Amino acid sequence: MQEKIKAIKNNVWMGMAVGLLAPLVPGFLVWYLMQHVKALQHADLLLIGCVAINAFLMNYFFKINKEHVGRGILSITFLWAFAFFFYKVL
Repeated sequence: MQEKIKAIKNNVWMGMAVGLLAPLVPGFLVWYLMQHVKALQHADLLLIGCVAINAFLMNYFFKINKEHVGRGILSITFLWAFAFFFYKVL
C-alpha cells in the first residue's frame, strides 16, 4: 500500500484528485446514514469528519516530501469546506 502511495506523482493535480476523492466514500456512507437513521438526521457535523480526512492525508504527504500533492489536497479541502458552509446555510 505504501508503495502505491509513494508512486503518486508529486504534482498539484494529483493532490487535487486525491483531495476530491478521499472524502467521497465516507461522505456517501454518512449521507446514507443521515437519511435512514433517525438519530443521525441532524448530525451534519459528521460530514465535516469526512472532510477532515483530507487533513490527515495532507499531513502524510507533507511528511513524505510530496509537497505539491499536499497543496492540491489543501486547495480542494477549502472547496469542500465552502460546500459544507453552503449546505448549512441553505
